[in-house]
Amino acid sequence: MRRGEPLDFIAYIRDHPEQFRELLLEHVRLVGFSVLIAILIAIPLAVLTTRLAWFERPMTWIANVGQTVPSLAILGLTLPLLGIGFRPALFALTIKAVLPIFLNTVIGIRGVDRAIVDAARGMGTSDRQLLWFVELPLASPVMFAGIQTATVQNIGLATLAAYIGGGGFGDWILQGLAMVNPPILLAGAVPVAVLAMSTEMILRGVRRVIVPAGLTVT
Repeated sequence: MRRGEPLDFIAYIRDHPEQFRELLLEHVRLVGFSVLIAILIAIPLAVLTTRLAWFERPMTWIANVGQTVPSLAILGLTLPLLGIGFRPALFALTIKAVLPIFLNTVIGIRGVDRAIVDAARGMGTSDRQLLWFVELPLASPVMFAGIQTATVQNIGLATLAAYIGGGGFGDWILQGLAMVNPPILLAGAVPVAVLAMSTEMILRGVRRVIVPAGLTVT
């Protein structure tokens, strides 16, 4: 394809519909699976952290350090173990998604009004009932904000998967950069931006449905 005006990316997408759908599915699969796995890992770890005082400091330290490690560095570290392709990209994105979900869940549970917790205990509530019916519902706005952050963050980070053959819209971005071809680059970058913004709006609506009535949603 000849180099053209940046807005020619629309024509490029129109001319390559099958490849566009394939890259979209790869991108969504990477983000969806990584966030789902991260939820299954982060929330139990966060609950355990709030229950065991000695466990909180090392876990919070690991989470904070993990937030500072560049995604490309995580991708590089996974290559000797997992090779190239979907699996190392999924692993790296899961690691990045675990951190905001974990930290927000800890903050949410720790932020539950102690008077409410004491009142629930005074009524004979067991630890399990306290967690499921008091702490998690009251912490849900902060928890869901972490899931929302992780999802939108991973939509952008998933473009890096192309560096190790993980697929997604990063393929077109790298191709456009290599060829110095703005239409191809934007054919990958613009859908990522649209996907991130639309996901943010969808999750905001889902959050209003999931979070118990009466709790503040911002």
